[in-house]
Amino acid sequence: MNPDDFHYALENTKVIHAPQRRLETFGTTVLNYHLITEEMDAVNRMRVREGRIHAQKPELVTPDHFAKLMLDGFGEKAEKYADAVSEFASQIAILKYGFTFRKDETRRYDVTGALAEVADKVRAEVEAKGDPLAAVLTGVDDGWEVCLLKFSLDMVLASGGEHVRDLRRHGLL
Repeated sequence: MNPDDFHYALENTKVIHAPQRRLETFGTTVLNYHLITEEMDAVNRMRVREGRIHAQKPELVTPDHFAKLMLDGFGEKAEKYADAVSEFASQIAILKYGFTFRKDETRRYDVTGALAEVADKVRAEVEAKGDPLAAVLTGVDDGWEVCLLKFSLDMVLASGGEHVRDLRRHGLL
């Protein structure tokens, strides 16, 4: 995928129905996605992909640990900087997130209709099920995986602040 295609996929990823819950702080979250893309070689032919994104619980990376990681192959100045960073350990929180895509659980089917119509129909079906972890997205067919990665990163950004607050409440920060 060339850089233009990558940016095109990012720019054309739209959330039609967002999950009602954020990512879990202390456990794995399974997001159920419904991604609708327009086939490039057929008019009014949409492809719907349904699957799951497994977001592992965020891992707390302490400044001491981070400093040790970044020292591999660095010299004395880097060591001094890492020591300085370690002094502010209680003020810095770095959360590491892990995701797995289980493509074997992906269901794919084609639908005829305009993108807006298909998106509305899928959104209505998802809302009727009442799944608080379901999402409906539209995106680009060739870059559909990029669309899912963008969605995943957006979920991390939306959840990160609450994760830090949860970790503080539990005395882990």
